[in-house]
Amino acid sequence: MVHSHHHHAPARYNRAFAIGVGLNLLFVVVEFVYGVIGNSLALITDAGHNLTDVLTLLLAWGAIYLAGMQPTPFRTYGFRRLTILASLLSGMLLLVAVGAIAWEALGRFADPQPVDGMTVIVVAAVGVLINTATALLFIRGQKHDLNIKAAFLHMAADAGVSLGVVIAGIAILFTGWLWLDPLLGLIIAGVILYSTLDLLRDSAGLAIDAVPRGIDPHEVEEYLRELPGVDEVHDLHIWPMSTTETALTAHLVVPHFPTDDSLVQQASEELQRRFGIEHVTLQCETGNDYCKLADPASL
Repeated sequence: MVHSHHHHAPARYNRAFAIGVGLNLLFVVVEFVYGVIGNSLALITDAGHNLTDVLTLLLAWGAIYLAGMQPTPFRTYGFRRLTILASLLSGMLLLVAVGAIAWEALGRFADPQPVDGMTVIVVAAVGVLINTATALLFIRGQKHDLNIKAAFLHMAADAGVSLGVVIAGIAILFTGWLWLDPLLGLIIAGVILYSTLDLLRDSAGLAIDAVPRGIDPHEVEEYLRELPGVDEVHDLHIWPMSTTETALTAHLVVPHFPTDDSLVQQASEELQRRFGIEHVTLQCETGNDYCKLADPASL
């Protein structure tokens, strides 16, 4: 049995997370205060949503930090799986925020309140700048980590929502249509819900050891079956160890057992290159006999 574990140093986003948390926490306070002063549901509810984004950033930051800790004899995978749990919890928090926003918005339809349009415009414009700047901090890593992707999408969505608030503020200022404020609250809820469902689908799948998105298990099995000297592949399992690392185990039936590790080494390297599977364990079998090879790292 050969184990191939390619460990990569985790991306360092401490500075990005610190800046993002600081900027957004400050903006939450400003947005809430001016939302109360301007009597704007859009600003108040968006402040609540931005607060959940701060919690999301803190969860992702903490999970990524813990995932970088070394394994122990009793935690042989370390804390990598916390990154999956963090992304799942972030999605659940966003669902709660969506419900609260929608409930308050529906109440405002029944009882419209005057809104200070200029206050809404100025504060929301500041939000566009802050959320865009925060999103740019995570744009490079969002293709490789679900938590980084969640942070990027949340900030990018918030920038778009804040831009919508600016537009609604201008419309209220010139038309006096108070129903635009709760309508915008519902639109905000819809935008958040759309992005949240995608995040929840991915994180829930990873939490129950589903094959990560982007990996076709049939293609993986076909590749293994086509390896020279391999007659059959069975007991193939592919599962996530974290939001960035994938593991694989499989049994390879090889009637003529190889005299060295080249076959398994080749398979491990190709699985990483083609499918992004970094932790590979392959067991070679000849009929009813089982063969265990030494770890290549120890050779």
